[in-house]
Amino acid sequence: MIVGSLVAMVTPMRPDGAVDEAALAGLVEWHVQSGTHGIVAVGTTGESATLDVEEHLGVIAEVVRVAAGRIKVIAGTGANSTREAVELTAAAAQLGVDACLVVTPYYNRPTQEGLYRHHRTIAEQVNIPQILYNVPGRTGVDLHNATVWRLADVPGIVGIKDATGQLARGVELMHGLKGRIAVYSGDDATAGELMLRGARGNISVTANVAPAAMSALCNAAMEGDEAEVLRIDAPLRALHRDLFIESSPIPVKWALHAMGRIDTGIRMPLTWMTPESEPIVRAALEQAGLL
Repeated sequence: MIVGSLVAMVTPMRPDGAVDEAALAGLVEWHVQSGTHGIVAVGTTGESATLDVEEHLGVIAEVVRVAAGRIKVIAGTGANSTREAVELTAAAAQLGVDACLVVTPYYNRPTQEGLYRHHRTIAEQVNIPQILYNVPGRTGVDLHNATVWRLADVPGIVGIKDATGQLARGVELMHGLKGRIAVYSGDDATAGELMLRGARGNISVTANVAPAAMSALCNAAMEGDEAEVLRIDAPLRALHRDLFIESSPIPVKWALHAMGRIDTGIRMPLTWMTPESEPIVRAALEQAGLL
């Protein structure tokens, strides 16, 4: 089982929008050295929506190459077409990832039965551990807990990223799963508490800029040390909030640039962060001791 702090890593780009492979390799190495437990490549934070298939697979391949087995690699391979999701998942498996993160089909808003069949089909056709990903605020579709409980019996489905941010719902989800698959938080603000209640990790945006702290927080949570979780989390709380002051990954890319880790590239229709937001994110970084 993959556990701990799993960074939803940005895809570094040059000012012209081209993928910056040197910066990408640098981020992977930084996460390895900082104790991050796993890297999620080309998820929502990695701008999967605006990378073409060649770029998407190229980023996955580079992360796998640099990681070199030292850290778990999870590839984002979801799509709103079941056929495309199968193809992306199969390609990522061939590249040597440890698991795939498969977001619910976005925009076309399938029924719960459609969601069940979509994820079951991918799991049946591609032999690799798969983590469901429910983020209704992004996709416009909500994978209900009851549907997750059904999917937990499908071989190959090993976990779910719950990015609803609803703690009570996450607890109910875990209660109904009865340990059949792992639950991962997808919400930094509530991740520590969800892990203290049984979640196995956190797929994190904050870990992009504070990898060592988020790794320590997850370790403490998995050990059941609530006091240590609260101590580590306190200076990070502004980051959990303000890294979403504009559409993610806009703020976290600005933060990484301010820290000297990446260049200023981002893919339209996303744009670089506005000057009005800069002092807010800078203050959050300073509060966390990162600038």
